[in-house]
Amino acid sequence: MHSDKQLRSEPRQEPDDSYCQPVTRRLDEVRAHPSYSRLGLAVSASQLSALVALEAWASEEPIAITSDGLIIDGYARVERARILGRATILCIEYDRTEEEALRDLLQRHLGSSRLNAFCRILLAEELKPWFKRKALANQKAGGEVKGSSKLMEAGRIDVTAKIAEAADVSVGNISKVKQLLRLAIPELVQALRRGEISIHKAWLLSKVPSANQRDELALPQCQRRIKKDMRALASRHGSKSVPTVPDASNLIRQLSELDSRKPGSFRIFVSNARGKAVCVTKDLFQEFEQVPKRELIPKC
Repeated sequence: MHSDKQLRSEPRQEPDDSYCQPVTRRLDEVRAHPSYSRLGLAVSASQLSALVALEAWASEEPIAITSDGLIIDGYARVERARILGRATILCIEYDRTEEEALRDLLQRHLGSSRLNAFCRILLAEELKPWFKRKALANQKAGGEVKGSSKLMEAGRIDVTAKIAEAADVSVGNISKVKQLLRLAIPELVQALRRGEISIHKAWLLSKVPSANQRDELALPQCQRRIKKDMRALASRHGSKSVPTVPDASNLIRQLSELDSRKPGSFRIFVSNARGKAVCVTKDLFQEFEQVPKRELIPKC
């Protein structure tokens, strides 16, 4: 493995931040980093809400871009500016290559909730060709014998370590994510993208059959939604108790009829939530649309 001193000897390894300047750019001149777009990453609704809640000076902080208009930091601010119908945005422009911009993007998101560990790994993997070129350049600069299997293995380890460093994760998590992308069902990968499950827990879950992955994933999601809905109901009704199903026997009858018509069309989970309650998902609720409105349980 090569030392950081050797890596710094390469040109442009450490971009010079002294060359940066404030500029005002049209919104149509700034764009997402190609890797960010390629991986389908986007600003979440919660991130936009958090930005709106900030003081005006914080939400208007300049975004960071490259001289080519690639966004390094400030994706939520750009999205908010577009929603508000603005034509321009204040920027700090840096002299960066595409690879350097991606490395900076990762660096600026370390320790924040804007990009979770799984998404950071996906982005850092995009730097693999760049790290490989640097590892090869280091081998040549050091006069090492070309083609040596030991040197190739050392280069591979060095590249994996650099990817882990860029994503601020362990090398073990890099390996787990690679396995997840091969074995996990799409729903599990999406849960990882949203940060609803840890890499380690998802990795353990990916080892079971696909049907079991769905069931194991659905339970915690259902529990989270129950808690969220209960909080919303409690807030809406103040000190009043949460409305209960007016006709439980009618609900049981409809569930029984649905199960007889479409066996296995719904699953039943046990939640640790307090109180005695039955949670019905929207998808299941839609199955009752043909029943007169007065017989349906109220929507929350």
